Amino acid sequence: MPLNLKYSSMEQPVTKDDLRQFRILLLNDIGKMLNEKSDGSEKEEDLEWLRSKAIRRIMDISAGTLQNLRVQGKVRHKKIMGSYYYNKSDVVNLFKED
Repeated sequence: MPLNLKYSSMEQPVTKDDLRQFRILLLNDIGKMLNEKSDGSEKEEDLEWLRSKAIRRIMDISAGTLQNLRVQGKVRHKKIMGSYYYNKSDVVNLFKED
């Protein structure tokens, strides 16, 4: 399928007004998505994610202990750009059971 050069190159430069309109549309779309997500069934405590250092300080545990809990699947975690984030309620509830 040949490439249609008419659509692959811009015929008119993007203006500041174009960018402002795009920004407004983008912010509106993001706001709608956030409102839809907040209307979901997730509890507020499920939304509290803290970095490793904060969890270790709050719970007075070592980095190794926190890593073991993560590896064993006892706490939910997310890795974002090289940093681990843990669900605070999972960690607190884990130590309440013991």
